[in-house]
Amino acid sequence: MKSLEELKAIRDRAKANVHLRKENAADNIRVVVGMATCGIAAGARPVLAAFTEEVAKRGLENVMVTQTGCIGLCQYEPIVEVYQPDGKVTTYVKMTPDKVDRIITEHLVNGKVVDEYTIGSVGNL
Repeated sequence: MKSLEELKAIRDRAKANVHLRKENAADNIRVVVGMATCGIAAGARPVLAAFTEEVAKRGLENVMVTQTGCIGLCQYEPIVEVYQPDGKVTTYVKMTPDKVDRIITEHLVNGKVVDEYTIGSVGNL
């Protein structure tokens, strides 16, 4: 990059490839991945990457994937919380990248919680 014009061109290309979402849009679904040291040690980085990549690949513009610090249930990490527009929160525990596709398909797209991955089914994991 040698000039301000080149930098602006790079910015414009990047903006064209990114769908900007309204932070608090009423229909947004938030997927929050716990990324404290306990979550990272348990494998949260690949889970976060899998959600980010799959949401982008499917073009799910109403889904925001974010990260947070400690959720407070270290023994169940990696933890992912899904915040629905109606205020309902689902907590998925012991997440792996392999589980992401099913959660996106069943929960985020079709509205059906994947019960066996939730904190309520911990004894069954």
